[in-house]
Amino acid sequence: MSLDTLPIPSIPTESASAMSTPFDAADFDASVMSTYGRFPIALERGEGCRLWDTEGREYLDFVAGIATCTLGHAHPALIEAVTQQIQKLHHVSNLYYIPEQGALAKWIIEHSCADRVFFCNSGAEANEGAIKLARKYAHTVLDIEKPVILTAHASFHGRTLATITATGQPKYQKNFDPLMPGFHYVPYNDIKAIENAVTDIDEGNQRVAAILMEPLQGEGGVRPGELEYFLRLRKICDDTGILLILDEVQVGMGRTGKYWGYENLGIEPDIFTSAKGLAGGIPIGAMMCKKFCDVFQPGDHASTFGGNPFASAAAIAVAQTLEQENILHNVQERGEQLRARLRAIATKYPHLFTEVRGWGLINGMELNADIELTSVDVVKAAMEQGLLLVPAGPKVIRFVPPLIVSAQEVDQAAQVLEQAIATLAL
Repeated sequence: MSLDTLPIPSIPTESASAMSTPFDAADFDASVMSTYGRFPIALERGEGCRLWDTEGREYLDFVAGIATCTLGHAHPALIEAVTQQIQKLHHVSNLYYIPEQGALAKWIIEHSCADRVFFCNSGAEANEGAIKLARKYAHTVLDIEKPVILTAHASFHGRTLATITATGQPKYQKNFDPLMPGFHYVPYNDIKAIENAVTDIDEGNQRVAAILMEPLQGEGGVRPGELEYFLRLRKICDDTGILLILDEVQVGMGRTGKYWGYENLGIEPDIFTSAKGLAGGIPIGAMMCKKFCDVFQPGDHASTFGGNPFASAAAIAVAQTLEQENILHNVQERGEQLRARLRAIATKYPHLFTEVRGWGLINGMELNADIELTSVDVVKAAMEQGLLLVPAGPKVIRFVPPLIVSAQEVDQAAQVLEQAIATLAL
Protein backbone atom coordinates (compact mmCIF):
# COMPACT_ATOMS: atom_id res chain seq x y z
CA MET A 1 0.00 0.00 0.00
CA SER A 2 1.41 3.38 -0.96
CA LEU A 3 0.85 6.73 0.67
CA ASP A 4 -1.16 7.78 -2.36
CA THR A 5 -3.87 5.18 -1.68
CA LEU A 6 -4.91 6.65 1.66
CA PRO A 7 -7.47 9.46 1.93
CA ILE A 8 -6.06 12.93 2.46
CA PRO A 9 -8.04 15.01 4.98
CA SER A 10 -9.57 18.17 3.64
CA ILE A 11 -7.64 21.27 4.66
CA PRO A 12 -9.27 24.71 5.02
CA THR A 13 -8.36 27.12 2.24
CA GLU A 14 -6.69 29.57 4.58
CA SER A 15 -4.42 26.81 5.95
CA ALA A 16 -3.38 25.61 2.51
CA SER A 17 -2.45 29.12 1.44
CA ALA A 18 -0.87 30.24 4.71
CA MET A 19 2.47 30.91 3.03
CA SER A 20 2.06 33.85 0.65
CA THR A 21 5.48 33.28 -0.94
CA PRO A 22 7.32 30.03 -1.69
CA PHE A 23 9.56 28.78 1.09
CA ASP A 24 13.22 29.67 0.54
CA ALA A 25 15.73 27.59 2.50
CA ALA A 26 18.53 30.05 1.70
CA ASP A 27 16.61 32.90 3.31
CA PHE A 28 15.94 30.70 6.35
CA ASP A 29 19.61 29.74 6.72
CA ALA A 30 20.65 33.37 6.41
CA SER A 31 18.58 34.30 9.46
CA VAL A 32 18.48 31.24 11.73
CA MET A 33 21.50 29.89 13.60
CA SER A 34 22.80 26.65 12.13
CA THR A 35 22.45 24.57 15.29
CA TYR A 36 20.66 21.75 13.47
CA GLY A 37 21.60 19.54 10.55
CA ARG A 38 18.23 19.97 8.84
CA PHE A 39 16.79 17.60 6.29
CA PRO A 40 15.74 19.38 3.06
CA ILE A 41 11.99 19.58 3.58
CA ALA A 42 9.82 22.35 5.05
CA LEU A 43 6.67 21.13 6.80
CA GLU A 44 3.61 23.36 6.96
CA ARG A 45 0.59 21.32 8.05
CA GLY A 46 -0.43 18.03 9.57
CA GLU A 47 -3.34 15.88 10.64
CA GLY A 48 -3.21 12.71 12.69
CA CYS A 49 -0.03 10.83 11.80
CA ARG A 50 0.49 12.68 8.51
CA LEU A 51 2.39 15.80 7.51
CA TRP A 52 2.55 17.86 4.32
CA ASP A 53 5.47 19.98 3.17
CA THR A 54 5.38 23.34 1.40
CA GLU A 55 5.44 21.52 -1.94
CA GLY A 56 2.27 19.61 -1.04
CA ARG A 57 4.00 16.27 -0.58
CA GLU A 58 2.57 13.91 2.07
CA TYR A 59 4.61 12.06 4.72
CA LEU A 60 3.77 9.42 7.28
CA ASP A 61 5.17 10.80 10.54
CA PHE A 62 7.05 8.30 12.72
CA VAL A 63 9.02 11.08 14.42
CA ALA A 64 6.20 13.01 16.14
CA GLY A 65 8.47 15.93 16.91
CA ILE A 66 10.87 13.35 18.45
CA ALA A 67 8.40 11.59 20.76
CA THR A 68 6.49 14.82 21.44
CA CYS A 69 3.24 14.95 19.43
CA THR A 70 1.44 12.46 21.67
CA LEU A 71 -1.94 12.84 19.95
CA GLY A 72 -0.49 13.47 16.51
CA HIS A 73 -1.24 16.66 14.59
CA ALA A 74 -4.39 18.83 14.81
CA HIS A 75 -6.10 16.53 17.30
CA PRO A 76 -9.63 17.82 18.06
CA ALA A 77 -9.18 17.61 21.85
CA LEU A 78 -5.99 19.67 21.75
CA ILE A 79 -7.46 22.19 19.29
CA GLU A 80 -10.49 22.70 21.51
CA ALA A 81 -8.46 23.05 24.71
CA VAL A 82 -5.97 25.62 23.41
CA THR A 83 -8.65 27.56 21.54
CA GLN A 84 -10.79 27.92 24.63
CA GLN A 85 -7.83 28.76 26.85
CA ILE A 86 -6.30 31.41 24.58
CA GLN A 87 -9.67 33.13 24.48
CA LYS A 88 -9.83 33.19 28.27
CA LEU A 89 -6.32 33.58 29.76
CA HIS A 90 -3.03 32.44 28.31
CA HIS A 91 -0.40 33.62 30.81
CA VAL A 92 -0.02 35.02 34.30
CA SER A 93 2.87 34.93 36.74
CA ASN A 94 3.44 32.05 39.11
CA LEU A 95 3.19 34.70 41.84
CA TYR A 96 -0.53 33.86 41.64
CA TYR A 97 -2.47 30.62 41.82
CA ILE A 98 -3.11 29.09 38.38
CA PRO A 99 -6.10 26.72 38.52
CA GLU A 100 -5.15 24.86 35.32
CA GLN A 101 -1.67 24.20 36.72
CA GLY A 102 -3.16 22.83 39.91
CA ALA A 103 -5.49 20.55 37.98
CA LEU A 104 -2.61 19.20 35.91
CA ALA A 105 -0.46 18.61 38.99
CA LYS A 106 -3.34 16.73 40.61
CA TRP A 107 -3.73 14.50 37.53
CA ILE A 108 -0.01 13.69 37.52
CA ILE A 109 -0.02 12.87 41.23
CA GLU A 110 -3.10 10.65 40.87
CA HIS A 111 -1.46 8.77 37.98
CA SER A 112 2.07 8.41 39.35
CA CYS A 113 4.10 7.95 42.52
CA ALA A 114 4.68 11.71 42.87
CA ASP A 115 3.57 13.92 45.75
CA ARG A 116 4.72 17.29 44.42
CA VAL A 117 5.19 18.85 40.95
CA PHE A 118 7.25 21.79 39.67
CA PHE A 119 6.46 23.07 36.16
CA CYS A 120 8.88 24.57 33.65
CA ASN A 121 9.23 24.65 29.84
CA SER A 122 11.39 21.76 28.65
CA GLY A 123 13.10 18.51 29.52
CA ALA A 124 16.41 20.21 30.10
CA GLU A 125 14.79 22.62 32.55
CA ALA A 126 13.03 19.74 34.31
CA ASN A 127 16.35 17.93 34.71
CA GLU A 128 18.01 21.15 35.90
CA GLY A 129 15.31 21.37 38.56
CA ALA A 130 15.95 17.78 39.60
CA ILE A 131 19.70 18.42 39.84
CA LYS A 132 19.15 21.53 41.96
CA LEU A 133 16.68 19.71 44.22
CA ALA A 134 19.11 16.81 44.69
CA ARG A 135 21.96 19.17 45.54
CA LYS A 136 19.91 21.09 48.11
CA TYR A 137 18.73 17.79 49.64
CA ALA A 138 22.34 16.65 49.80
CA HIS A 139 23.45 19.80 51.62
CA THR A 140 20.48 20.23 53.96
CA VAL A 141 19.48 16.64 54.73
CA LEU A 142 22.43 14.36 53.92
CA ASP A 143 25.06 16.87 55.13
CA ILE A 144 27.23 16.38 52.04
CA GLU A 145 29.52 19.31 51.29
CA LYS A 146 30.40 18.20 47.75
CA PRO A 147 27.54 16.07 46.38
CA VAL A 148 28.12 13.86 43.32
CA ILE A 149 25.43 12.71 40.90
CA LEU A 150 26.01 9.47 39.00
CA THR A 151 24.77 9.28 35.41
CA ALA A 152 25.24 6.76 32.62
CA HIS A 153 27.46 6.58 29.59
CA ALA A 154 25.43 7.21 26.40
CA SER A 155 22.78 9.07 28.39
CA PHE A 156 21.14 12.31 27.30
CA HIS A 157 19.67 14.82 29.75
CA GLY A 158 19.55 18.16 27.92
CA ARG A 159 21.48 21.03 26.36
CA THR A 160 22.00 23.41 29.27
CA LEU A 161 25.45 23.54 30.85
CA ALA A 162 24.46 21.35 33.79
CA THR A 163 22.49 18.86 31.71
CA ILE A 164 25.15 18.39 29.03
CA THR A 165 27.53 17.71 31.90
CA ALA A 166 25.08 15.13 33.21
CA THR A 167 24.86 13.70 29.67
CA GLY A 168 27.35 10.87 29.33
CA GLN A 169 28.29 11.62 25.70
CA PRO A 170 31.46 13.68 25.10
CA LYS A 171 30.24 14.81 21.65
CA TYR A 172 27.64 17.04 23.32
CA GLN A 173 30.22 18.51 25.73
CA LYS A 174 32.96 19.37 23.25
CA ASN A 175 34.07 23.04 23.37
CA PHE A 176 31.70 23.89 26.23
CA ASP A 177 34.11 23.37 29.08
CA PRO A 178 34.69 24.08 31.88
CA LEU A 179 31.79 21.77 32.65
CA MET A 180 29.84 21.72 35.88
CA PRO A 181 31.51 19.82 38.72
CA GLY A 182 29.78 17.06 40.65
CA PHE A 183 29.03 14.40 38.02
CA HIS A 184 30.47 10.91 37.52
CA TYR A 185 29.64 8.46 34.73
CA VAL A 186 29.08 4.69 34.82
CA PRO A 187 28.09 2.11 32.19
CA TYR A 188 24.31 1.70 31.74
CA ASN A 189 22.73 -1.51 33.09
CA ASP A 190 25.93 -2.34 35.02
CA ILE A 191 25.10 -2.59 38.72
CA LYS A 192 28.67 -3.43 39.74
CA ALA A 193 29.81 -0.10 38.31
CA ILE A 194 27.22 1.67 40.48
CA GLU A 195 28.35 -0.20 43.60
CA ASN A 196 32.01 0.62 42.90
CA ALA A 197 31.27 4.30 42.27
CA VAL A 198 29.26 4.67 45.47
CA THR A 199 32.15 3.14 47.44
CA ASP A 200 35.00 4.91 45.64
CA ILE A 201 33.47 8.40 45.81
CA ASP A 202 32.72 8.14 49.55
CA GLU A 203 35.65 10.07 50.95
CA GLY A 204 36.01 13.20 53.04
CA ASN A 205 33.45 15.84 52.14
CA GLN A 206 32.46 14.19 48.82
CA ARG A 207 29.77 11.52 48.46
CA VAL A 208 27.22 10.27 45.95
CA ALA A 209 23.97 12.11 46.64
CA ALA A 210 21.85 11.02 43.68
CA ILE A 211 21.74 8.67 40.71
CA LEU A 212 20.17 10.04 37.50
CA MET A 213 19.13 7.46 34.90
CA GLU A 214 16.80 7.08 31.94
CA PRO A 215 14.44 4.08 32.24
CA LEU A 216 15.20 3.63 28.53
CA GLN A 217 18.05 5.47 26.86
CA GLY A 218 16.57 7.35 23.91
CA GLU A 219 19.34 9.36 22.24
CA GLY A 220 21.77 6.67 23.41
CA GLY A 221 20.31 4.12 20.98
CA VAL A 222 16.86 3.17 22.32
CA ARG A 223 18.27 0.88 25.01
CA PRO A 224 15.74 -0.30 27.62
CA GLY A 225 16.75 -0.55 31.24
CA GLU A 226 17.07 -4.07 32.63
CA LEU A 227 14.59 -5.04 35.34
CA GLU A 228 17.14 -6.61 37.68
CA TYR A 229 19.47 -3.63 37.31
CA PHE A 230 16.83 -1.12 38.35
CA LEU A 231 15.55 -3.30 41.21
CA ARG A 232 19.06 -3.46 42.65
CA LEU A 233 19.60 0.23 41.94
CA ARG A 234 16.49 1.04 43.97
CA LYS A 235 17.79 -1.10 46.87
CA ILE A 236 21.17 0.63 46.83
CA CYS A 237 19.43 3.98 47.08
CA ASP A 238 17.16 2.74 49.87
CA ASP A 239 20.12 1.38 51.84
CA THR A 240 22.30 4.47 51.48
CA GLY A 241 19.86 7.39 51.37
CA ILE A 242 20.96 8.25 47.83
CA LEU A 243 18.17 9.81 45.73
CA LEU A 244 17.03 7.94 42.63
CA ILE A 245 16.15 10.34 39.79
CA LEU A 246 14.62 9.08 36.55
CA ASP A 247 14.65 11.12 33.35
CA GLU A 248 11.25 10.39 31.77
CA VAL A 249 11.44 13.23 29.23
CA GLN A 250 11.27 10.88 26.24
CA VAL A 251 9.49 7.84 27.69
CA GLY A 252 6.87 9.49 29.91
CA MET A 253 3.19 10.20 29.21
CA GLY A 254 2.30 6.84 27.70
CA ARG A 255 5.14 6.43 25.21
CA THR A 256 6.09 2.98 26.58
CA GLY A 257 2.51 1.68 26.89
CA LYS A 258 2.36 2.79 30.51
CA TYR A 259 2.01 6.34 31.77
CA TRP A 260 5.61 6.33 33.03
CA GLY A 261 8.69 4.42 32.02
CA TYR A 262 9.50 3.39 35.58
CA GLU A 263 6.33 1.28 35.63
CA ASN A 264 8.10 -1.14 33.27
CA LEU A 265 10.81 -1.68 35.88
CA GLY A 266 8.87 -2.48 39.06
CA ILE A 267 10.21 0.48 41.04
CA GLU A 268 9.36 4.02 42.05
CA PRO A 269 11.83 6.91 41.76
CA ASP A 270 12.27 9.62 44.37
CA ILE A 271 12.33 12.28 41.64
CA PHE A 272 11.39 12.03 37.96
CA THR A 273 11.07 14.43 35.06
CA SER A 274 8.79 14.83 32.07
CA ALA A 275 8.41 17.15 29.04
CA LYS A 276 8.14 16.29 25.31
CA GLY A 277 4.80 14.44 25.15
CA LEU A 278 3.33 16.02 28.29
CA ALA A 279 1.34 18.63 26.35
CA GLY A 280 1.51 16.98 22.94
CA GLY A 281 3.79 19.62 21.38
CA ILE A 282 2.97 22.72 23.44
CA PRO A 283 6.13 23.60 25.42
CA ILE A 284 6.00 22.37 29.02
CA GLY A 285 8.22 20.45 31.40
CA ALA A 286 7.70 19.04 34.86
CA MET A 287 9.82 17.81 37.74
CA MET A 288 8.04 15.50 40.16
CA CYS A 289 9.17 14.24 43.57
CA LYS A 290 8.17 12.37 46.68
CA LYS A 291 7.18 14.52 49.64
CA PHE A 292 10.22 13.57 51.75
CA CYS A 293 12.70 15.19 49.33
CA ASP A 294 10.67 18.32 48.53
CA VAL A 295 13.13 20.72 50.16
CA PHE A 296 12.55 23.70 47.86
CA GLN A 297 11.41 26.90 49.54
CA PRO A 298 10.08 30.14 47.97
CA GLY A 299 12.91 31.74 46.01
CA ASP A 300 14.91 28.52 45.51
CA HIS A 301 13.72 27.89 41.97
CA ALA A 302 11.36 29.46 39.43
CA SER A 303 10.16 29.56 35.81
CA THR A 304 8.44 32.50 34.16
CA PHE A 305 6.39 30.45 31.72
CA GLY A 306 6.30 27.18 33.65
CA GLY A 307 2.80 25.75 34.00
CA ASN A 308 1.05 28.81 32.63
CA PRO A 309 -2.69 28.51 31.86
CA PHE A 310 -2.18 27.84 28.14
CA ALA A 311 0.42 25.07 28.46
CA SER A 312 -1.37 23.49 31.41
CA ALA A 313 -4.70 23.40 29.55
CA ALA A 314 -2.99 21.66 26.63
CA ALA A 315 -1.40 19.09 28.93
CA ILE A 316 -4.71 18.42 30.69
CA ALA A 317 -6.31 17.76 27.30
CA VAL A 318 -3.55 15.29 26.41
CA ALA A 319 -3.79 13.55 29.78
CA GLN A 320 -7.56 13.23 29.68
CA THR A 321 -7.52 11.97 26.09
CA LEU A 322 -4.94 9.31 26.93
CA GLU A 323 -7.18 8.14 29.73
CA GLN A 324 -10.63 8.45 28.15
CA GLU A 325 -9.70 6.92 24.79
CA ASN A 326 -7.62 4.08 26.30
CA ILE A 327 -4.66 5.09 24.19
CA LEU A 328 -2.20 3.11 26.32
CA HIS A 329 -3.80 -0.08 24.99
CA ASN A 330 -3.20 1.15 21.45
CA VAL A 331 0.44 1.91 22.31
CA GLN A 332 0.96 -1.63 23.58
CA GLU A 333 -0.69 -3.28 20.57
CA ARG A 334 0.87 -1.06 17.92
CA GLY A 335 4.28 -1.41 19.59
CA GLU A 336 4.11 -5.20 19.40
CA GLN A 337 2.95 -4.98 15.80
CA LEU A 338 5.75 -2.57 14.85
CA ARG A 339 8.49 -4.65 16.48
CA ALA A 340 7.22 -7.77 14.72
CA ARG A 341 7.30 -6.00 11.34
CA LEU A 342 10.77 -4.55 12.01
CA ARG A 343 12.15 -7.93 13.07
CA ALA A 344 10.81 -9.47 9.87
CA ILE A 345 12.72 -6.83 7.89
CA ALA A 346 15.86 -7.42 9.96
CA THR A 347 15.60 -11.15 9.30
CA LYS A 348 15.29 -10.48 5.57
CA TYR A 349 18.45 -8.32 5.67
CA PRO A 350 20.64 -10.02 8.29
CA HIS A 351 23.80 -8.39 6.92
CA LEU A 352 22.33 -4.93 7.61
CA PHE A 353 20.61 -5.24 11.00
CA THR A 354 21.58 -6.73 14.35
CA GLU A 355 18.69 -5.98 16.70
CA VAL A 356 15.22 -4.50 17.13
CA ARG A 357 14.38 -3.29 20.64
CA GLY A 358 12.12 -0.97 22.58
CA TRP A 359 8.99 -0.51 24.66
CA GLY A 360 5.57 0.52 23.41
CA LEU A 361 6.00 3.12 20.68
CA ILE A 362 9.65 3.97 21.24
CA ASN A 363 11.64 1.46 19.23
CA GLY A 364 15.07 1.19 17.68
CA MET A 365 16.48 -0.81 14.80
CA GLU A 366 20.25 -1.23 15.03
CA LEU A 367 22.51 -1.44 11.99
CA ASN A 368 25.50 -3.74 11.79
CA ALA A 369 28.54 -1.87 13.11
CA ASP A 370 30.74 -3.42 10.40
CA ILE A 371 28.92 -1.85 7.45
CA GLU A 372 29.25 1.69 6.14
CA LEU A 373 25.50 2.31 6.11
CA THR A 374 24.39 4.76 8.83
CA SER A 375 21.08 5.57 10.45
CA VAL A 376 21.02 8.89 8.58
CA ASP A 377 21.33 7.01 5.29
CA VAL A 378 18.23 4.97 6.14
CA VAL A 379 16.33 8.03 7.38
CA LYS A 380 17.05 9.87 4.12
CA ALA A 381 16.02 6.88 1.99
CA ALA A 382 12.78 6.51 3.96
CA MET A 383 12.07 10.23 3.59
CA GLU A 384 12.37 9.89 -0.18
CA GLN A 385 9.65 7.23 0.03
CA GLY A 386 7.39 9.41 2.21
CA LEU A 387 8.19 8.09 5.70
CA LEU A 388 9.73 10.29 8.42
CA LEU A 389 12.11 8.57 10.85
CA VAL A 390 14.81 9.88 13.19
CA PRO A 391 18.30 8.60 14.11
CA ALA A 392 19.25 7.63 17.67
CA GLY A 393 22.98 7.70 17.17
CA PRO A 394 24.97 6.74 14.07
CA LYS A 395 23.73 3.15 13.90
CA VAL A 396 20.19 3.14 15.31
CA ILE A 397 16.99 4.16 13.51
CA ARG A 398 14.31 5.37 15.94
CA PHE A 399 10.54 4.87 15.52
CA VAL A 400 8.43 7.19 17.71
CA PRO A 401 5.06 7.79 15.97
CA PRO A 402 2.12 9.57 17.61
CA LEU A 403 0.45 7.33 20.19
CA ILE A 404 -2.76 7.33 18.13
CA VAL A 405 -1.08 5.55 15.20
CA SER A 406 -3.30 2.90 13.58
CA ALA A 407 -2.55 -0.70 12.64
CA GLN A 408 -2.86 0.29 8.97
CA GLU A 409 -0.30 3.07 9.42
CA VAL A 410 2.15 0.73 11.18
CA ASP A 411 1.88 -1.74 8.30
CA GLN A 412 2.29 1.08 5.81
CA ALA A 413 5.39 2.41 7.58
CA ALA A 414 6.96 -1.03 7.57
CA GLN A 415 6.26 -1.48 3.86
CA VAL A 416 7.68 1.94 2.98
CA LEU A 417 10.75 1.26 5.14
CA GLU A 418 11.35 -2.02 3.35
CA GLN A 419 11.09 -0.26 0.00
CA ALA A 420 13.63 2.30 1.17
CA ILE A 421 16.01 -0.37 2.43
CA ALA A 422 15.76 -2.19 -0.87
CA THR A 423 17.20 0.90 -2.56
CA LEU A 424 20.18 0.81 -0.18
CA ALA A 425 20.89 -2.92 -0.01
CA LEU A 426 22.80 -3.22 -3.27
